[in-house]
Amino acid sequence: MEDNQVMQNNEEMGSIKIADEVVAIIAGIEAANIKGVAGMSSGIAGGLADMLGRKNLAKGIKVDIKEQEAIIDLFITVEYGCRIPEVAWEVQEKVKSAVETMTGLKVSKVNIHVQGVNTEKDTKKQDASPKKEETKK
Repeated sequence: MEDNQVMQNNEEMGSIKIADEVVAIIAGIEAANIKGVAGMSSGIAGGLADMLGRKNLAKGIKVDIKEQEAIIDLFITVEYGCRIPEVAWEVQEKVKSAVETMTGLKVSKVNIHVQGVNTEKDTKKQDASPKKEETKK
């Protein structure tokens, strides 16, 4: 996979190149703003232990661009209680629309890989851990 994709080649003006990571960041920003998406996970290698915040928006996203067509894979964690198919469909629609609008690429597929569910118990454990440590100090 090339790091930069040629988007337009105008002999008079030159060429426009968009890095794969740019497409991944666009997809990550759109996915992070959808209700029900708890976060991105780094995929198969990292699993659920590597929940990623907004600083790493390109992580948990695989982009494959061939000529003017893109296939995007997103590895997400959803909030407990959300309807997973509805969250996934919204992610697919919003990511496809944003990438096509901003880059001019045709997005042929947006594959959603649900890596886990963020439950309230997990949130309470994370919130409780720092408080216990603070009282010990």
